[in-house]
Amino acid sequence: MISSKNNMNPTPPRGWVNRREFLRISSGAAAAMLLSETSCDGEKASPLAKSSQNWVTIIPKMQRPNILWVSCEDISPDLGCYGDSYAVTPNIDRLAAQGVRYSKVYAHAGVCAPVRSGIITGMYPTTIGTHHMRCKGVPPAYVKCFSEYLRAAGYYCTNNAKTDYQFAPPMTAWDQSSRKAHWRNRAKGQPFFAVINLGVSHESRNWPKKGEKLVHDPAKAVVPPYYPDTPVVRKNLARYYDNVTKMDEQAGKILQQLEDDGLADNTIVWFWGDHGRGLPRGKRWIYDSGIHIPLVIRVPEKLRKLAMPKEPDAVKPGTVNDDLIAFIDFAPTMLSLAGVKIPKHIQGKAFIGSQKAKAREYIFAARDRMDEAYDLIRAVRDKRYKYIRNYMPYVTRGQNIEYMNRMPTMQEMRRLNAEGKLKGPQMQYFEETKPVEELYDTLNDPHEVRNLADEPRYRGVLERMRKVHAKWVKETDDIGLIPEPEFDEMKRPGGQWQKTAEPQFTPFIGGPAVAIACPTPGASITYRISGRSKTGWKLYAEPMLLKLDQVLHAKACRIGFKDSNEVKFKLGDSVTRAPEAETIPHWKEQLDKTDLLKRLRKIKDLDGLGKKAIPRYIEALNDKYGSVRYWAVVGLHNNCKSSSDIKRTKAALRKALKDPAAIVRIAAAHALCDWGQEKEALPVLAKALRDKTDKARLYAIIALNKIGEKARPALAQIRAGLKDKDNYVQRVTRATLKRLESR
Repeated sequence: MISSKNNMNPTPPRGWVNRREFLRISSGAAAAMLLSETSCDGEKASPLAKSSQNWVTIIPKMQRPNILWVSCEDISPDLGCYGDSYAVTPNIDRLAAQGVRYSKVYAHAGVCAPVRSGIITGMYPTTIGTHHMRCKGVPPAYVKCFSEYLRAAGYYCTNNAKTDYQFAPPMTAWDQSSRKAHWRNRAKGQPFFAVINLGVSHESRNWPKKGEKLVHDPAKAVVPPYYPDTPVVRKNLARYYDNVTKMDEQAGKILQQLEDDGLADNTIVWFWGDHGRGLPRGKRWIYDSGIHIPLVIRVPEKLRKLAMPKEPDAVKPGTVNDDLIAFIDFAPTMLSLAGVKIPKHIQGKAFIGSQKAKAREYIFAARDRMDEAYDLIRAVRDKRYKYIRNYMPYVTRGQNIEYMNRMPTMQEMRRLNAEGKLKGPQMQYFEETKPVEELYDTLNDPHEVRNLADEPRYRGVLERMRKVHAKWVKETDDIGLIPEPEFDEMKRPGGQWQKTAEPQFTPFIGGPAVAIACPTPGASITYRISGRSKTGWKLYAEPMLLKLDQVLHAKACRIGFKDSNEVKFKLGDSVTRAPEAETIPHWKEQLDKTDLLKRLRKIKDLDGLGKKAIPRYIEALNDKYGSVRYWAVVGLHNNCKSSSDIKRTKAALRKALKDPAAIVRIAAAHALCDWGQEKEALPVLAKALRDKTDKARLYAIIALNKIGEKARPALAQIRAGLKDKDNYVQRVTRATLKRLESR
């Protein structure tokens, strides 16, 4: 308790509270509290309250190791330490010799933003609504960046400098996030978690440069069977390996900095890549070429018992670990190493540290919208077999993505396909449709080019993996089947962003202590105190002591919301409680009250049934949910093959042209245009190009692109898409105009 001699205000101003009320507020409404012997400012403060909401729990008397992440972009395990003789990676090879090389680590997606969303939160993007590329998610209130838990535990957390989380990084996530961020900026003796991301191996670096000289000999490149073996492809592979070597050099310099600072013996080092090669059928895909990544962890000798309490030798130099590890396991593993209790909502499993979990049996992956191209694919993998479920089997793998098409190998593949010169596995990418299910024996078929799903002797494996997939989809509340325009309206009705409420101050009568709370569920608070030498913004985690000449500044944030206004407080100020802002019910809360996901799973169980499913699709056109009606229209479009089936379905789809859901109208118009009813259906697509929802406009321009020449009467409306505020709509518009105006 603070003694009476420290009481600066014998007559408390209006709004000050007694100790009992202070305890209630600071342990409940504040939500962001963890009290220790030392306040966030480093000044001694009595433990006035404890968090009743378990925002973060620190394991006491536990050593806090430094942790360094060296991450890189767009590489598979194409390193010397993984047995690749074409690679030149001496620094990472040396790191692997000093630590553990993990052989079976997999991303949950094949592209950076969904991947990083899962890494930073420890949750599947398909659960928290961050699965579509560049989607500006609004995760549930309990979701936080794991670095925030580390900061609350006393870590200095820096990120240099990529975020790409599918949401703006909250100001509470990092002490510093910039190209100048470095562990060297921390307070003396403070443990650190530092991320340094290397972008030299990014996909865009594999585009040709004028006058470039390659170090790797293209003639010695190993060409995967799904690529044509041509000079263009070999040169592209050599360029990729050159970039991996440059990345290795940069990694070596970072590791040398750690040595120069005398920190190597106190720092656990991770090296990892964010997903597979930035080349066709690698990046964006959930074949192993897109999700199998390198992970090397070096644990200094003095920290091995901390990393593996029961088996310290499991992380000794030169070890190879073949446990299945998923990217969403990174966050809980970091908390496990740092002595922070893993929150229950986190879906990943710690694979080292005091909270190490049982090894995985399966990893899971997802592909959703990639830039301007929609697809919906899920995968399950054990140590040997990969199961893939294609929820849009009618869509070719070879969809056009403007950014991806800049790659020389992609251009070469398209050229040779147009000329009819591809053969064998090279043709798979351009097949008009995909099978509903794929199954691969990755031991005997590491490139995943022989689909075993229809082979009787693998029926048992197929059924087992199918059940595991279905269970995962249900248990994780996979929302991928909700069409994006519908989901966008759920997460931000009317396209309006919510704003985090202003923080509120609660001073304590018995002394100059102040708590801060925010009425917005899930909000985090950052603060600074003017009148001190260090005025940077800090994460609020406990009440603090103020002096009379100091001003407390605070802001609040929540992932997916706009930040609050800055507010100020000094001792003696009266405190008034602002009325709580009206909060729109979160999409997850709304969804949990419905049976929408169950009904979506049910209608997608019809995939692969062909003509037998038509009556059930027609019945589903009257479903109460627009998302279900959408998939019913899509099912009819792709399963009505005979003239008689089309004839009996046309009337139902004409009715759907007036459906209240834009996605249903667009899907019905697309189908009717394909069936020769452009006169009444094309105006519906043209009108949808002006829809207030950007993803509805994207659906419409994609449909216009696919109907080809039939879209010509709407050319003027299509041209207007070049000025659309959505970049993806612009991209598909350019592709559509190129197709129509070249004739």
